[in-house]
Amino acid sequence: MTEQSGSEQQGGFPRRDAQGRVRTLGDLLGVCLAGLVIGALALVLFDWAFASIGAGDFGHTNGWLAVILPAWLFWDDFRAWEFGAARVMAAVAAAAVGVFVGLLIADLAAAGLPTLFSGTLAAGAFTVVYAMIWFPGVRWLSRRTG
Repeated sequence: MTEQSGSEQQGGFPRRDAQGRVRTLGDLLGVCLAGLVIGALALVLFDWAFASIGAGDFGHTNGWLAVILPAWLFWDDFRAWEFGAARVMAAVAAAAVGVFVGLLIADLAAAGLPTLFSGTLAAGAFTVVYAMIWFPGVRWLSRRTG
Protein backbone atom coordinates (compact mmCIF):
# COMPACT_ATOMS: atom_id res chain seq x y z
CA MET A 1 0.00 0.00 0.00
CA THR A 2 1.41 3.38 -0.99
CA GLU A 3 1.01 6.51 1.03
CA GLN A 4 -0.85 9.43 -0.45
CA SER A 5 0.73 12.88 -0.20
CA GLY A 6 -1.10 15.47 1.86
CA SER A 7 -1.89 17.55 -1.21
CA GLU A 8 -4.28 15.15 -2.95
CA GLN A 9 -7.18 12.88 -2.13
CA GLN A 10 -7.04 9.17 -2.76
CA GLY A 11 -8.68 7.61 -5.84
CA GLY A 12 -11.68 8.71 -7.82
CA PHE A 13 -12.20 10.75 -10.89
CA PRO A 14 -11.93 13.65 -11.26
CA ARG A 15 -8.76 13.77 -9.24
CA ARG A 16 -9.04 16.20 -6.34
CA ASP A 17 -6.63 17.89 -3.96
CA ALA A 18 -6.85 17.66 -0.15
CA GLN A 19 -9.51 20.41 -0.04
CA GLY A 20 -11.70 18.56 -2.55
CA ARG A 21 -11.00 20.86 -5.51
CA VAL A 22 -10.61 19.38 -9.00
CA ARG A 23 -6.87 19.23 -9.70
CA THR A 24 -6.65 19.70 -13.48
CA LEU A 25 -8.61 21.43 -16.20
CA GLY A 26 -8.52 18.21 -18.23
CA ASP A 27 -10.25 16.33 -15.40
CA LEU A 28 -12.88 19.05 -15.07
CA LEU A 29 -13.59 19.17 -18.80
CA GLY A 30 -13.54 15.39 -19.17
CA VAL A 31 -16.03 14.73 -16.39
CA CYS A 32 -18.24 17.66 -17.44
CA LEU A 33 -18.39 16.56 -21.06
CA ALA A 34 -19.11 12.97 -20.01
CA GLY A 35 -21.93 14.27 -17.82
CA LEU A 36 -23.21 16.37 -20.70
CA VAL A 37 -23.32 13.33 -23.00
CA ILE A 38 -25.11 11.28 -20.34
CA GLY A 39 -27.61 14.10 -19.82
CA ALA A 40 -28.18 14.48 -23.55
CA LEU A 41 -28.72 10.74 -24.00
CA ALA A 42 -31.20 10.70 -21.11
CA LEU A 43 -33.08 13.62 -22.68
CA VAL A 44 -33.23 11.87 -26.05
CA LEU A 45 -34.47 8.68 -24.38
CA PHE A 46 -37.18 10.48 -22.39
CA ASP A 47 -38.21 12.62 -25.35
CA TRP A 48 -38.44 9.55 -27.58
CA ALA A 49 -40.44 7.66 -24.94
CA PHE A 50 -42.94 10.48 -24.52
CA ALA A 51 -43.22 10.98 -28.29
CA SER A 52 -43.83 7.27 -28.81
CA ILE A 53 -46.82 7.27 -26.42
CA GLY A 54 -48.23 10.37 -28.08
CA ALA A 55 -47.39 12.90 -25.36
CA GLY A 56 -45.77 15.32 -27.80
CA ASP A 57 -43.47 15.54 -30.78
CA PHE A 58 -39.90 14.31 -30.65
CA GLY A 59 -37.27 17.03 -30.35
CA HIS A 60 -39.24 19.62 -28.42
CA THR A 61 -37.65 19.02 -25.00
CA ASN A 62 -35.35 21.80 -23.79
CA GLY A 63 -31.81 20.61 -24.50
CA TRP A 64 -30.37 22.97 -21.88
CA LEU A 65 -31.39 20.33 -19.32
CA ALA A 66 -28.33 18.33 -20.41
CA VAL A 67 -26.23 20.74 -18.35
CA ILE A 68 -27.52 19.36 -15.03
CA LEU A 69 -24.62 16.96 -14.36
CA PRO A 70 -21.87 19.43 -15.35
CA ALA A 71 -23.53 22.12 -13.21
CA TRP A 72 -23.51 19.71 -10.29
CA LEU A 73 -19.74 19.26 -10.65
CA PHE A 74 -19.24 23.02 -10.98
CA TRP A 75 -21.25 23.53 -7.76
CA ASP A 76 -19.22 20.84 -5.99
CA ASP A 77 -15.95 22.49 -7.04
CA PHE A 78 -17.30 25.92 -6.05
CA ARG A 79 -18.09 24.61 -2.55
CA ALA A 80 -14.57 23.16 -2.21
CA TRP A 81 -12.99 26.60 -2.42
CA GLU A 82 -12.70 28.77 0.68
CA PHE A 83 -15.43 31.27 1.32
CA GLY A 84 -14.49 34.56 -0.30
CA ALA A 85 -14.71 36.91 -3.21
CA ALA A 86 -12.40 34.89 -5.47
CA ARG A 87 -14.76 31.97 -5.91
CA VAL A 88 -17.84 34.20 -6.26
CA MET A 89 -16.26 36.48 -8.87
CA ALA A 90 -14.86 33.57 -10.87
CA ALA A 91 -18.24 31.80 -10.83
CA VAL A 92 -20.18 34.94 -11.82
CA ALA A 93 -17.77 35.75 -14.66
CA ALA A 94 -17.75 32.15 -15.93
CA ALA A 95 -21.55 31.90 -15.73
CA ALA A 96 -22.12 35.22 -17.50
CA VAL A 97 -19.80 34.42 -20.40
CA GLY A 98 -20.97 30.79 -20.54
CA VAL A 99 -24.65 31.74 -20.72
CA PHE A 100 -23.91 34.39 -23.37
CA VAL A 101 -21.99 31.92 -25.55
CA GLY A 102 -24.60 29.22 -24.98
CA LEU A 103 -27.45 31.52 -26.00
CA LEU A 104 -25.49 32.65 -29.05
CA ILE A 105 -24.94 29.03 -30.11
CA ALA A 106 -28.60 28.18 -29.46
CA ASP A 107 -29.70 31.12 -31.59
CA LEU A 108 -27.40 30.16 -34.45
CA ALA A 109 -28.48 26.51 -34.31
CA ALA A 110 -32.19 27.21 -33.80
CA ALA A 111 -32.82 27.87 -37.48
CA GLY A 112 -32.39 24.27 -38.55
CA LEU A 113 -32.50 22.09 -35.45
CA PRO A 114 -35.20 21.06 -32.99
CA THR A 115 -34.95 22.62 -29.52
CA LEU A 116 -33.61 19.38 -28.05
CA PHE A 117 -30.52 19.51 -30.24
CA SER A 118 -29.95 23.28 -30.34
CA GLY A 119 -30.29 23.40 -26.56
CA THR A 120 -27.87 20.53 -26.13
CA LEU A 121 -25.32 22.33 -28.32
CA ALA A 122 -25.85 25.44 -26.21
CA ALA A 123 -25.40 23.44 -23.00
CA GLY A 124 -22.16 22.02 -24.40
CA ALA A 125 -20.87 25.49 -25.26
CA PHE A 126 -21.81 26.75 -21.80
CA THR A 127 -20.04 23.79 -20.16
CA VAL A 128 -16.77 24.27 -22.05
CA VAL A 129 -16.72 28.06 -21.63
CA TYR A 130 -17.61 27.90 -17.94
CA ALA A 131 -14.85 25.37 -17.24
CA MET A 132 -12.29 27.33 -19.28
CA ILE A 133 -13.00 30.51 -17.30
CA TRP A 134 -13.74 29.03 -13.86
CA PHE A 135 -10.71 26.75 -13.50
CA PRO A 136 -7.89 29.25 -14.14
CA GLY A 137 -9.96 32.21 -12.92
CA VAL A 138 -10.61 30.96 -9.41
CA ARG A 139 -6.98 29.96 -8.97
CA TRP A 140 -5.67 33.29 -10.22
CA LEU A 141 -8.13 35.30 -8.12
CA SER A 142 -7.45 33.28 -4.98
CA ARG A 143 -3.70 33.88 -5.34
CA ARG A 144 -4.33 37.60 -5.83
CA THR A 145 -6.67 37.96 -2.87
CA GLY A 146 -5.18 35.37 -0.53
